[in-house]
Amino acid sequence: MRALQGLRGPRAPSLPLLLLCFLAALRRSLEHGLSTAAPFKSLPVQEEMMTKYSNLSLESHNISVTAAPFTSLPVQEEMMTKSSNLSLESHSISMTEHSNMPVEKNITLERPSNVELICQFTPSGDLNSVNVTWKKGDKLLEGNYLVNATGGILYTQHRVAVINSKQMGSYSCFFGEKKQQRGTFNLKVPEINGQNKPLITYLGDSVVLTCKCQDCLPLNWTWYGGNGSVQVPIGVPVNDKYVISGKHANETRLKITQLSEDDQGTYLCHAIFELGESEGHVKLVVLSYLVPLKVFCAIAAEVVLLVAAILLFEMYTQKKKKPSDDGKEFEQGEQLKLDDSNGIENSGPRHRKNP
Repeated sequence: MRALQGLRGPRAPSLPLLLLCFLAALRRSLEHGLSTAAPFKSLPVQEEMMTKYSNLSLESHNISVTAAPFTSLPVQEEMMTKSSNLSLESHSISMTEHSNMPVEKNITLERPSNVELICQFTPSGDLNSVNVTWKKGDKLLEGNYLVNATGGILYTQHRVAVINSKQMGSYSCFFGEKKQQRGTFNLKVPEINGQNKPLITYLGDSVVLTCKCQDCLPLNWTWYGGNGSVQVPIGVPVNDKYVISGKHANETRLKITQLSEDDQGTYLCHAIFELGESEGHVKLVVLSYLVPLKVFCAIAAEVVLLVAAILLFEMYTQKKKKPSDDGKEFEQGEQLKLDDSNGIENSGPRHRKNP
């Protein structure tokens, strides 16, 4: 029997042992499967993270673009701060429905300020039927003004914060549609007073040109010279020929020495203000000393001619009177002779006749 068992081969394992082996193999396969599948399961997570990250960068880019307009806020705040610190000036004009000419008012501004412009209009009809508009130059100003009616008078007000030269110019209020009545405010910088009459001098002399600004103080002055259409700035002294004084005052002077014919022409004095620029004119005429000498010779010649004419007239009248005087003397001589002869005859004896 043992020999037969040896021929049959090894003994078949029992069922519990096979079950344990199967469970062990299944566990190893499961562990191996989990370890190898983990990277593939992480891919969707990485893609999701990459997608979220790309979306975040794109969103950041959009924020920077949309935030760009807000960079102007400091400028607006600065303008509002300047406007709030400025002084207030109020100017008004009055008009009626029967005004034939536009009403204008010039306003001189040297430095930034708040300007309140008021137009008063007295219509003959209903106040509510009058159309009111404002313009800056030719540009229509929309919704930037107030309109009020009190006691039969229509008021409109426009306030301007004048900070630089862009706000300068003409502001006009209009009343009505078909027959418009217009009132205009002209915002200007101060005017410069030069010299209206030409300044006359002579070769080799020195001259001082003067420009003034009444009740104002420009930031700077600049002189321009030239005897043609091109004006050349005068800033650097050339051999002490030009001397400029008062560049930061209300008056400026330009001294020119050793005048020549090339110095003749029109000179400009240019003033710079916070709100704009203005200029005045001075005309310089340079003469030679021969010019007054020629004038003197011409006057002397006229005097000589006048005296000669008077003498010739006297001589002519004397000659004309002389023949008539000789004739009168001859007649007087003959009359004397006749009177003498008559006297001799009358002096002889007279004989009385007897009756």
